[in-house]
Amino acid sequence: MRLVRIEHTIFSLPFAYVGALLSGYPFTLADAILIAAAVVGLRMAGMAYNNIADLDVDRLNPRTAKRPLVVGAVSLREAWAIVALGSAIYFASAALLNTYALLLSPLVLAIALTYPHAKRLHPLPHLHLGIVLGSVVFGGAVAASGDEASSLGEVLRSVPWLYVAAVSLWVAGFDTIYSIMDIDFDRSHGLGSIPALLGPKGALAASLAMHAAAVALFIAGVEAYGLGAIATVSTALTALVIMLVQALAWLGRVKESFNLNLAVPIIIGAGIIVDRLHHMIQLL
Repeated sequence: MRLVRIEHTIFSLPFAYVGALLSGYPFTLADAILIAAAVVGLRMAGMAYNNIADLDVDRLNPRTAKRPLVVGAVSLREAWAIVALGSAIYFASAALLNTYALLLSPLVLAIALTYPHAKRLHPLPHLHLGIVLGSVVFGGAVAASGDEASSLGEVLRSVPWLYVAAVSLWVAGFDTIYSIMDIDFDRSHGLGSIPALLGPKGALAASLAMHAAAVALFIAGVEAYGLGAIATVSTALTALVIMLVQALAWLGRVKESFNLNLAVPIIIGAGIIVDRLHHMIQLL
């Protein structure tokens, strides 16, 4: 599974549970398992297709020239099989969750599968990638609310949109930083990115603006959704980590910035999950 890095699902799964817990609707252990299965399936399909769609570009880019599909460790037929399997797991999980989850599932998958084509069309693929992960928050809320909601409008109102936006901007901000490494390649091959459009300093400034907005939304979410002390502390820690991510990026230490950035979903996700579970226990 080197092609899809299933283990990295741990960095997106917390956001699905954040969406479910902040929806205002109860969900069962079975629902939680199905949410995890849906996220795994979505990642399998999305990552495998991303490798297929980018194969021509990955062969030319020194940074990606050793990816499994490029070197032949995984065949195209195997990659397409992973796309099909991941999609099947995703749709089956959505169907078992509720009707609204199944109804909206093609939209989320379409957002994920169109991502690798974004850089061929416009200079903002980072925002597209951000929306992919933001949609995980959306999906978690739909998974929890769909059983009891009486209409699609009620389901959509259950979504914690502040966190959808915050997660989207956090991912977009960091992907902008990461894309600085490909600035020369992107420019020479006509691929869109903020670094290719604005240059390194412009990209860092754009990333800083997106991360500042993400932090502001994370902080606003604490008040908007009535979160407690645990979530407040985790949000403060998240803001600190994002500041350090930015500092490392401005110092040109992009790989270190990337590694530190991986702590964000664990800190903010675990903080909100534990906070909500603690609140539920107190109500018993």
